[in-house]
This record gives sequence, C-alpha cells and structure tokens, in this order.
Amino acid sequence: METRHLEYVLSIAKWKNMTKAAEELYVSQSSLSQYISKLEQELGTPLFVRAYNQLVLTEAGKMYVRAASEVVSIKKNLYQNIHALLGKSHISLGITSQLGLKMLTTVIPKIKAQYPQVIIEITEGNASTITKLIQEENIDCAVMAVMGTENFSPSDVTILGEETLLLAIPKNHDFAKKYTGDSVSWNAIFEDLKDANFLLSKKGSSIRTIIDYVFTAHDFQPNTMFQTNSILTTRAMVGMGIGVTFIGKSCVSDEDKIKYYRLNPHAVRQIAFVQRKNWVLHDPEQTLKNSIKNYFYQKTIQSLIRGDEEYSEGTDSYGFGVKK
Repeated sequence: METRHLEYVLSIAKWKNMTKAAEELYVSQSSLSQYISKLEQELGTPLFVRAYNQLVLTEAGKMYVRAASEVVSIKKNLYQNIHALLGKSHISLGITSQLGLKMLTTVIPKIKAQYPQVIIEITEGNASTITKLIQEENIDCAVMAVMGTENFSPSDVTILGEETLLLAIPKNHDFAKKYTGDSVSWNAIFEDLKDANFLLSKKGSSIRTIIDYVFTAHDFQPNTMFQTNSILTTRAMVGMGIGVTFIGKSCVSDEDKIKYYRLNPHAVRQIAFVQRKNWVLHDPEQTLKNSIKNYFYQKTIQSLIRGDEEYSEGTDSYGFGVKK
C-alpha cells in the first residue's frame, strides 16, 4: 500500500517548513515542492499558505491531513496484523528515563525468548519528545517519567508507579558536612547552595520540570553550570566534586563519593505506560505490555516491604497529578 505522497503532506504539516520536511523524508526540497504544487493544482485549492515564515494549513489542508492520517494509520495497523499472523511483529517502544532502561534488561530478553522473530525498536528521548512521537503515532508505546497524563487519552495510559527525586551532592562538599542526615529541606538548599554549581537535566525532562517549578515558586535562581540528560555523565561529575544535581531514586550509585538526600517536601514523578491510539495488541504486544506492568508491580511491592518513602501516605510533595 503506497502512502509515500500522503506522508509528504503530513511531514510538511508537522514541521511547517519545506526544508525540514524534505530532510525527514530524504527527498530534495525541489521535488517535494513540485509534488505539493502538482497536488494543489489537482485539487484546485492550496493546502498551505505562508504566514510568519511558516507553512500553515488551509481549511482544505486540514481536511487532507485528517484523511491522510487515517489512511496511514490504517496501513500501519494492517501491516501490524499481517506481521502478527506471520509471527514477525515490530514493536516500537519509547523510553524517557534510566528507570525505563533498567526495565529493558529484564523484560526484553524474556519477550525475545518467547517470540524470537519479534523486533523491538527502542527510542530514547525526553518526555516532550516521546509524547509527540506517541501523539503522532510514530511509536507504538512508551515507558515514561511524566508530570501528568493530560496529553493522552485516559484509556491509553497505565500508571506504573512513582519515583522520588533526590538531591545528589559530593560527599566532601561543605553542605554534606553540615547536613549529616538523610533528608534536607528545600530552604536549606536555597540558603546553603545558592552559590553551588547546579548540573541540571535539559528542559522538557520530567526532573527539570519539577525543579523549575519549585525554583520558580521560591524565586530561586540556580547557578546552572551544565545541562544534559545523561544520568551517567551528571552522576560522574557530582562524584568528581564538580557540582550538585537532582536525580531519580532508581539512579542512585557511587555512594562512596556522593551523598543523597530525600527532599522535604519530597518531589515525585509518575512512571506511566502510554500507548498510541489505534494500537492493535496481538499476543507479542500484549505480552510486552503485561511484562512491563508486572516489572513495576514487583518494584512497588518490594518498596512497600522496605517501607520506601515514595509509597508512604500523607506526606507533602512537589509533583503533578500525584499523591499529596
């Protein structure tokens, strides 16, 4: 089923830019422009108009995009169904956090052992990137650290659990010598770390969203030295004494070099399984989804047995759509 030309229009509508669409489609800009002109002549009306240096859909363009999206979705589901009959499913899974990457090492080998011909394609990105991929149906599902699920249909979301965020600081830092317990207040951070080098995740990540929310609420301006979504890099830099950061509890390591603090009020993020609309779940897809849910269910049970704070009731927290 040939849908290439439909995807031309969808890509331009997404990027609102002919050059970026051509790059995504691996075609020349002139070829893409010529095709759109020919299509508009055939239809007798423009699909795009230029406004503020962007290509904006006309009413006819919006109608075309809606229909094209449906056709492309039908093709995707049809191919998925045929591949399922042959035992050759292709599942695209998005991941936003180190917690999700740890999950893969447990879940994926089991899926491959049960369905050896299934291909599982992993896409890593921050929450905003993965959200967009899900909304545009460019990936099938995702395990995401999120601040809320309002961007998705409730029927497409399963909350897997919550994760506490921690302050990570070099063990030889004056702050660690002053605060010897395992928890610290935000006010202590604002007072005693106002001159510290903060190593923050990039905007769009779940951790950065929480931290920006708290800092803005308290009118705190951090000395941001470095921004990256690489947990390994950030953690290594903290261990070397270069700066301080905030990190998910699942990413705790190098405790001989790094002091970790629970925050008061504590900060939490949700871990969710999100699937694209119209995703058809055959046996491999359903097995993957169930395996992911079971993995986090076991994590929750283990945390309850240990009495981890992120699963305790009645504590104040900074978070979005989570227990208060």
